Amino acid sequence: MEETYLLNVEGVKKKILHGGRGELPKLQDGSKFTFHFQTLKDNFERTVIDDSREAGMPMEIIVGKMFKLEIWETLLSSMRIGEVAEFWCDAIHTGMYALVSRGMRRIAEGRDPLEGQKHRCGMGNMFDYHSTGYDDLDELQRTPQPLIFIMELFRVEDPSAYKRDTWAMSKEEKLAAVPVLHSEGNRLVLRREFAQAAAKYQEAVICLRNLQAKEKPWEDGWLKLESLVTPLVLNYCQCQLELGEYYEVLEHTTELLQKHNDNAKAYFKRAKAHAAVWNEREAREDFQRVAHLDPSMAAAVKKELKQLGERMRKKHVEDRKRYQGLFQSSQGL
Repeated sequence: MEETYLLNVEGVKKKILHGGRGELPKLQDGSKFTFHFQTLKDNFERTVIDDSREAGMPMEIIVGKMFKLEIWETLLSSMRIGEVAEFWCDAIHTGMYALVSRGMRRIAEGRDPLEGQKHRCGMGNMFDYHSTGYDDLDELQRTPQPLIFIMELFRVEDPSAYKRDTWAMSKEEKLAAVPVLHSEGNRLVLRREFAQAAAKYQEAVICLRNLQAKEKPWEDGWLKLESLVTPLVLNYCQCQLELGEYYEVLEHTTELLQKHNDNAKAYFKRAKAHAAVWNEREAREDFQRVAHLDPSMAAAVKKELKQLGERMRKKHVEDRKRYQGLFQSSQGL
């Protein structure tokens, strides 16, 4: 089946390559499209720029969440489930494609798609970048041009039918999700499933940090959210200690203590991480701060310092033996 017609949108043409089934999906704010796509240049060779199948992951878009390439929501809204369609889009609709593609490629590579961004809006980011890091995308950014999108729509889900990613939640949804995630994390800790628990605590922190970004630092709204963040970060760090991710603990506890330098629990977890990676001086300093800030933890600190001393003595003996062995080996050469 093949049909060519103009969408009721300036600068767009659509060709149906394979018909879909049923009626056009009923969309609402928060509906989710899942689809595969190819992006091609409008040249004789129809040069392929991106192909989601090659990247190994389908694309998802949430309706009404201001996806940078707004035309895609319009294109998908014209499709039935199972339909494959080709869309020609004029340059007025494709100017943001280089930035969208950059983010998708970085995700496929396991990298942070937002790394290096200094602005939240797409146009701000366009001016901020001297290079996307990809030669073909730099060319598109310098010379916006018509592009061809071939899309296959798999699924359209109502907001209630799927677990919404943190970024797609409203303020109320994020606030409601935090205690649920906290409770799920605690339950997983009791089952000693520390990696899964850490993921729950981390997701809750992300919800709160997103909300904090809209508040003025150190004012009431920001501080209320920060009071919820702190115990979640500490729980996350405890999971990372159990998993042996000591440098992760050092990073997060240090960041927490830069804001809250009287938090004894943060010092305690940082001290344990320092001890685990043989930072004896730093560990002792942090344990001493804990005893000073919270005398009720003095017994725990005394126990940890005793264990640290024993571990360090054992390490010194082993190091001495190792050096002696190396010296004797070099003497025999």
